[in-house]
Amino acid sequence: MAQHFLLSAKARTLSLSAVLRMTDRDAEAMFSAIRWAATGGKPVCPHCACPTVYECRRPSGALRFRCKACRKDFSVTSGTLFAFHKMPLRNYLAAIAIFCNEVKGKSALALSRDLDVQYKTAFVLAHKLREAMTSEMKGMQLGGDGETVEVDGGYFGGYIKPANHKDMRRDRRFAKNQNGKRQVVVVIRERGGSTLPAVFKSESAALGFIASRVAKGTHVMADEAPSWNDLQARYALSRIDHQSLYSDTRGVYTNGAEEFFSRMRRAEIGHHHHIAGAYLVRYAQEAAWREDHRRADNGWQTRAVAGLAMACKPSVDWCGYWQRAAR
Repeated sequence: MAQHFLLSAKARTLSLSAVLRMTDRDAEAMFSAIRWAATGGKPVCPHCACPTVYECRRPSGALRFRCKACRKDFSVTSGTLFAFHKMPLRNYLAAIAIFCNEVKGKSALALSRDLDVQYKTAFVLAHKLREAMTSEMKGMQLGGDGETVEVDGGYFGGYIKPANHKDMRRDRRFAKNQNGKRQVVVVIRERGGSTLPAVFKSESAALGFIASRVAKGTHVMADEAPSWNDLQARYALSRIDHQSLYSDTRGVYTNGAEEFFSRMRRAEIGHHHHIAGAYLVRYAQEAAWREDHRRADNGWQTRAVAGLAMACKPSVDWCGYWQRAAR
């Protein structure tokens, strides 16, 4: 029997102890090398793109650079997802390593204990890392001639606790007995390729999203739900009736999409406990990123997430999140 990838030495190329042994200057050098990889880690002004800059550290020791052309100061994280950061860069590197080491997700409460920061800080930081992962999916197109994608949906949120007495309980399957908070995560998964999720009120509302992200000529596979019937007009569609079997001899199945939902359900049950609501799509996109890169070592994953964060602009959703709530 083949060894599970996570049990192999190839999966472990970065240890948290190695990150914690880094000095602040080591962390600064690593982030500089990731952000300015094209220049070998040499800083470039984010305001005017001038390569002629010089170091001018603050009296506190915080690293700053000054551009010789526009005379503006900037740091390693200026104009990125980690802009206006208050913690040392080593803490951010440790947070990324901790976040990537978890296979199914990392709760903000556990992250706050690991980093010895407030829950609010860990909550925003975790969502910024999810936003970095999401940036890899912008404009993603799946499928094409000769390619196969699987489509499926899974419902999250809107739980209604049943009444104590049996005669007072209502059938929660009917829309009139629901609270309206239930949402469906629709996932498109290319066989041997990428995973792309999105959130809708119903599966039928996702047809436009599927049409815009799946190329023509793709062979689409779905389950027996009537929501997918209209896909026949655009794609070669194969169906599998899960009431009878999960796969057939022709290779018709949606097991790849089911694997994604398995990971996401375990993340909800074991780590987050509540992922429904406005940020359900972020949790779904995180699960998709983890599913696509599950065979990559933790060192590569840490560098990849750090690189995505360095390439992103300051977050519109999470920059000053708690201050906006107070106002």
